[in-house]
Amino acid sequence: MMNEFKLRGLVAAPFTPMFEDGSINYEVIEQLAASLTNNRVTGAFVCGTTGESLSLTVAERKLLASRWKEASNRRLKLIVHVGHPSVEDAKDLAAHAQAIGADAIGCMAPSFFKPAKVEQLVDFCAKVAAAAPQLPFYFYHIPCITGVSIPMLEFLQCAADKIPTLAGVKFTYEDLMDFAACVRFQGGRYDMLFGRDEMMLAGLAVGAQGAVGSTFNYAAPVYHALMEAFAAGDMESARTAQAKANAMIAVLIKHGGSPAAGKAFMKYFGIDCGGSRSPLQTLSSMQYAALAADADAAGARGIGCDFTSLHRT
Repeated sequence: MMNEFKLRGLVAAPFTPMFEDGSINYEVIEQLAASLTNNRVTGAFVCGTTGESLSLTVAERKLLASRWKEASNRRLKLIVHVGHPSVEDAKDLAAHAQAIGADAIGCMAPSFFKPAKVEQLVDFCAKVAAAAPQLPFYFYHIPCITGVSIPMLEFLQCAADKIPTLAGVKFTYEDLMDFAACVRFQGGRYDMLFGRDEMMLAGLAVGAQGAVGSTFNYAAPVYHALMEAFAAGDMESARTAQAKANAMIAVLIKHGGSPAAGKAFMKYFGIDCGGSRSPLQTLSSMQYAALAADADAAGARGIGCDFTSLHRT
């Protein structure tokens, strides 16, 4: 059954690499996929918020998904975000994800004409999920972006019998009570992926076993340390790891947040993903230098991924 599909450990939300003019640099994807594998990341949740999905065309998103599928080479679980303001485009993207052999799909709520009731949200998701009937479906809950703050426990209660492929929720929100209730719903039937990197320890404490995050692209080692310490019952080490991650995240937020400042962090650690597409602003050389100085002061070098072996000669 689809709800038996489970993702464990770290799932990165990759950046979409771009050239200076905002066009997509597809050639970097192989390098990004290799970096995730080398740093023990379980999967890639592509074309999501970090991937600037709603700033891309449907054709670009399909090509990105295809290139990620080629690059993952069965080493990474590939979850393709197919959310779109148009349910028809979302269905098209879902069908494409199934055709290329993705492992699962995700979908955020439409954010212009918003579903006001849980039944409307479930109906939208059911239509999208039905376009890829062989793939597990994750709802992508991110109210700070979509403005749709329907409790996920209500979503699961309504969707359980209406979306046969429902596997779980990518939960990018601070409501730990709702998250914990979803973890326990129907004896843990659904896979609840925690999506707040700066609160991972709290997520683990209420039952998360997998997480999706943008900072896993370049700082996976510190989150592995956090999860391993928590599993061993070493809470002091787990808190220390979370504090190290949060010092880095504070720099990220100070300089504009992800994806723009997140791409600057990728450059800082060794993979240049370029800038971002308008209306997002790419950091200038002076802004990048300021971010790098703050990252050094926060000890980011000591917690980040090693990308040196990935560079082509």
